[in-house]
Amino acid sequence: MTGTPAAPSSLKIYLRLLGYVRPYSGRFALSILGYMIFASTQPMLAGILKYFVDGLSDPRAVLFPQLPYLRDLQLLQAVPLLIVAICAWQGLGSFLGNYCLAKVSLGLVHDLRVALFDSLLRLPNRYFDQHNSGHLISRITFNVTMVTGAATEAIKVVIREGLTVVFLFAYLLWMNWKLTLVMLAILPLIAVMVSRASRKFRKQSKKIQVAMGDVTHVASETIQGYRVVRSFGGERYEAERFRAASADNTRKQLHMTKTAAIYTPLLQLVIYSAMATLMFLVLYLRGDATAGDLIAYITAAGLLPKPIRQLSEVSSTVQKGLAGAESIFEQLDEEPEDDRGTVMRDRVSGRLEVRGLTFRYPGSDSPVLSDISFTAEPGQMVALVGRSGSGKSTLASLIPRFYHHETGQILLDGVEIEDYRLLDLRRHIALVSQQVTLFNDTVANNIAYGDLAGAPREAIERAAEAAYAREFIDRLLRGLDTEVGENGVTLSGGQRQRLAIARALLKDAPLLILDEATSALDTESERHIQAALERLMRGRTTLVIAHRLSTIERADLILVMEAGRIVERGSHAELLALNGHYARLYAMGLEEKGAEIT
Repeated sequence: MTGTPAAPSSLKIYLRLLGYVRPYSGRFALSILGYMIFASTQPMLAGILKYFVDGLSDPRAVLFPQLPYLRDLQLLQAVPLLIVAICAWQGLGSFLGNYCLAKVSLGLVHDLRVALFDSLLRLPNRYFDQHNSGHLISRITFNVTMVTGAATEAIKVVIREGLTVVFLFAYLLWMNWKLTLVMLAILPLIAVMVSRASRKFRKQSKKIQVAMGDVTHVASETIQGYRVVRSFGGERYEAERFRAASADNTRKQLHMTKTAAIYTPLLQLVIYSAMATLMFLVLYLRGDATAGDLIAYITAAGLLPKPIRQLSEVSSTVQKGLAGAESIFEQLDEEPEDDRGTVMRDRVSGRLEVRGLTFRYPGSDSPVLSDISFTAEPGQMVALVGRSGSGKSTLASLIPRFYHHETGQILLDGVEIEDYRLLDLRRHIALVSQQVTLFNDTVANNIAYGDLAGAPREAIERAAEAAYAREFIDRLLRGLDTEVGENGVTLSGGQRQRLAIARALLKDAPLLILDEATSALDTESERHIQAALERLMRGRTTLVIAHRLSTIERADLILVMEAGRIVERGSHAELLALNGHYARLYAMGLEEKGAEIT
């Protein structure tokens, strides 16, 4: 038995993250050049102090006696001019570094966010079954923001302050290598402290991201289900649930802040202890160095703690970014929907044949469907009836390959559906389900959605009329150009369902799946669209799930399902004559006066 795979190393994740910088390599190189310019000015400013201190005793001394054009330049003029020149040089470096890196990092974050969203569009259904929407949204928003920190401030600090430390150490080694080696002795201790803190920061960042996902999840559920919350008095329950999720996130954030608050002063104590030792040695081992040399050396050494401290503090930002990047890459590495099919057809007749189909959901031991077999010829209507949980909707989900079957066959025009190109297969299928999804767009764009976008206005109007949607669309403020709100919140359930049916009519697919498609329609609305549905069904294979009795009766073939198996099959009259499962379901439906067979 294999163990849990080891988490990828920080370096591996960071290198992969930086792989997204490749398209911006020119700007990235410019930003590094800018920070090199900035870092080079730090020892220059310390060096100027040497000439300033030496100039206190002899301001008329010449700074560059060997250079022909500058041999008359005295310290009196040279020191102020050099300070201004160094500051201008530093400003140029700072601008180049900050601006170019900002362009790189914002581009990187945009690319990551787009890659993450694109991957969501390609992931299989089981991924959405196993992950709640709150955590998926949090990954696109919060986790990517964490990566922004690693890709902007962190890189800026690492490059700018890192180069500053390098330049300052080089200058100190050049001035007095023996004293500088004393300072280098503390670097291993600093490295150990940074390494330990980094591991803590990364572990805590992962916990924070999960907690943030919980906050988003609770808020998302409450917003989407606000009517249920209010009608059932769930305000207090949801408020407590949100408060608990937010408090958990706050605790984890505070724990990380406490770690940083303890770690930074400890590191600073180590650095300044080294500085105190250095000052003692400078005074003790002064030798023949001038006052200017000593001031310049101590100033350069004094400039070291700030960039070293900033480098140590950036560890928490980097680890937050790495934890965010790790979760992002986990999603990006998920296998997309399996699409190994090669068959493409401009049009299919719609002959559907199911042979010995058995299916179980991933991770489940018991099958949801067992040995299902039936054939539906073009123009035939097959009705699936049975109690809730009998496997009707699962069977309907397998036809457009929302899930993959391993045992048995599903043939469309004699070709196994797994052999079709996925987009091509779904182009031949129109699905109308009980749960209607509408987008915050116009009525027309909701009917002509996806592949249907760009359909002629006349075709949209005909589809709306055939679905008996024109009577309410014409009453809307802007007709077909009216915005319907999030998931059609401004429309009734029946109106939303009729738009979904209009969408299926416009698609004009040879295979139609109606999954309780008219459940939200009132009796009058259903009566008006029933004729349209019958016209739509002509010449098309139609699979109807738990439809109303009037439709079930007209089905060419009725399949009665129980616990994932077909227990009876036949026409309405044949099944009533059997006086078995269907007859009992039918009697129950009749007793409820127009209720659906479920």
